[in-house]
Amino acid sequence: MKYRIEKDSMGEVKVPADAMYGASTQRAVDNFPISNHRFGRRFIWALGLVKGSAGTVAGEMDFKSPAVSEAIRKAADQVMAGDFDDQFVLDIFQTGSGTSTNTNANEVIATRATEVLGDTRVHPNDDVNFGQSSNDVIPTAIHVSAVAALREGLLPALDRLAASLEAKSDEFSDVVKSGRTHLMDATPVTLGQEFGGYAAQVRKGAQRVEAVLPELEELALGGTAVGTGINAPDGFAAAVIALMAERTGYSLREADDHFEAQGAKDATVSASGALRTVAVSLFKIANDIRFLGSGPTSGISEIKIPSLQPGSSIMPGKVNPVMSEMMMQVAAQVIGNDVAIAWGGANGNFELNVMMPMIAHNLLESAGILANGCDAFRERCVDGLEANEKRAQELVEKNAIIVTALNPHIGYDNGAKIAKEAVATGRSVRDLVLEAGLMTGDELDDALDIKKMTEGGLR
Repeated sequence: MKYRIEKDSMGEVKVPADAMYGASTQRAVDNFPISNHRFGRRFIWALGLVKGSAGTVAGEMDFKSPAVSEAIRKAADQVMAGDFDDQFVLDIFQTGSGTSTNTNANEVIATRATEVLGDTRVHPNDDVNFGQSSNDVIPTAIHVSAVAALREGLLPALDRLAASLEAKSDEFSDVVKSGRTHLMDATPVTLGQEFGGYAAQVRKGAQRVEAVLPELEELALGGTAVGTGINAPDGFAAAVIALMAERTGYSLREADDHFEAQGAKDATVSASGALRTVAVSLFKIANDIRFLGSGPTSGISEIKIPSLQPGSSIMPGKVNPVMSEMMMQVAAQVIGNDVAIAWGGANGNFELNVMMPMIAHNLLESAGILANGCDAFRERCVDGLEANEKRAQELVEKNAIIVTALNPHIGYDNGAKIAKEAVATGRSVRDLVLEAGLMTGDELDDALDIKKMTEGGLR
């Protein structure tokens, strides 16, 4: 590899000859060879949005020449578009403020803006970072990228999944089956009622995600180094945020308190908590579907799960519930990410949180894998589910707990005796009640209408 020599306040550094970044970024590359995890597309897009909007406002307020302002905006727009993603080379495990990544953005944009101008050097700090600090840029980028990930990725995916589950609820509305509590037989339900519950979980999860958006749309920009706004002209941050809001269509606004916005990361902790709840819901749904489809001969097998791929390298013909397993692993990862985000949020020391890169990575990863997981689970599992009505009927007819419907007629104690005898002998509840003379045949016909049992109430 060919190198060039760059200088910064600490001296000379060897930088790859074709790199758009400079000495400060290279120092961070050398210092943090940790995980190979890099900031993703949405976060880089958000950095470009901040830098380009700040450059535009700096020109409008006459702090920068029109030419420099326009060059910064053009360069930042290319960052937003992903043209220079390969130049954002830093590990997420770095300085806790994300200063290295802010510097990376400043250097890349300055290099490109200088190329645009041709005869004028654009300075990474004096020009691209004008009126800003890493300490307000990085939390701003976290919030904006998270809003984008939730509004444009996760919420639509949740809506699509909920709609598919609702469609299955309608399709399965007349399929009566055994209910189960404690993994044991319970009174009958319909398969449609179960899937309606799943759809409601997803809808409520989306509502919880929507509820955290106003917090995330509050931005730290304007606090600069410690929250006081030093070196930021009056009205500068407000104008930048207004431009960002106009460009994105999001309801972005300046933080009510810049010390809270930079010293704490409570909004991201709250958002992660909403994602954790969604993950818990999706784990339950995927796990239920896995069990309902278990078998096909020695399990519950009340639904038929789409066959997607061979399930074993040794057992021919075996098919596994791979999409449920995928969804459950996604949920586990999101729950783990939430623990890291919570601990990261707790590490706000005085005027600055020092775990922001990790928080950003985990929050965006959680939103991204939940969205992708929901779409894959919906397309390759939920939409293709079929009810095994014959199996559901077979199991519910063997279910001794249907005696519960007879409690108002024969009492709990008699019901318990009938249920135990039915389980022990394999005889039906109906035959045993008739034999005991507890009810007439007509009375049993009405009380043991299994479909009516799924409708609740007293018969």
